[in-house]
Amino acid sequence: MSGINPDFEKPSAIQQRAILPIIQGRDVIAQAQSGTGKTATFSISILQSIDVTVRETQALVLSPTRELATQIQSVVLALGDYMNVQCHACIGGTSIGEDIRKLEYGQHVVSGTPGRVFDMIRRRSLRTRNIKMLILDEADELLNKGFKDQIYDVYRYLPPATQVVLLSATLPYDVLEMTTKFMTDPIRILVKRDELTLEGIKQFFVAVEKEDWKFDTLCDLYDTLTITQAVIFCNTRRKVDWLTEKMRAANFTVSSMHGEMVQKERDAIMAEFRSGTSRVLITTDVWARGIDVQQVSLVINYDLPA
Repeated sequence: MSGINPDFEKPSAIQQRAILPIIQGRDVIAQAQSGTGKTATFSISILQSIDVTVRETQALVLSPTRELATQIQSVVLALGDYMNVQCHACIGGTSIGEDIRKLEYGQHVVSGTPGRVFDMIRRRSLRTRNIKMLILDEADELLNKGFKDQIYDVYRYLPPATQVVLLSATLPYDVLEMTTKFMTDPIRILVKRDELTLEGIKQFFVAVEKEDWKFDTLCDLYDTLTITQAVIFCNTRRKVDWLTEKMRAANFTVSSMHGEMVQKERDAIMAEFRSGTSRVLITTDVWARGIDVQQVSLVINYDLPA
């Protein structure tokens, strides 16, 4: 409990319902939207379940994006600060040699993207014999991004008794199919929208008759609203690049990020945005699920979300 930040006043709905059955070793399907405290839910459960005296990987977390995997690593390390827990982010776009070195040193928890994790398993750098818990975070997005085969590949290397915890905003057929193959008598937990602890968020839309008018409308919003930090979502990488150039030409200071950028550049942009050095981030849905930046006061969907 020592690693829990003083800002945690009481557990969220998903934390109240899911932590105990996970600690008890049950397979769990938790359906809840982003912003409900899912990361802390499984991070606390992992820390309660691992043996830190055994320097082997005991929990594996798979996420759809590199940024989310890195954020999960930070949460696990923060909550486990007084436990001397070792947690490594195993993600694409980073040094394979560094991954191998860290994994050989011994990591209690590995948080990663499916492709790099499977690569490390095949290289025998990530040893799976002591893994007792598999977390699939944002499972619907994992499947949307085409990771299904890689998830199955990873699962085949895990011990038969591995506990599986699946967290997802939606439960489409592919996700439900996966649960039947991976899970044994799972407990299903649903946090309804009216139970979300997201007070103070106001949503509105602006009807724009022509695509060409969107940019002027965006500039008007920017001039009218008081913005601490803002995220602007576009549906394509090309639109991100176009809007970034357009806003900079209009003397707006913005940064941008999408999946085609090298990881070092993405990390630098995220660090600038988290620190407040950058105030406006234009991005694709690589940033849409689970990323937590407290200072964001405005989110704009420049395109209708796909």
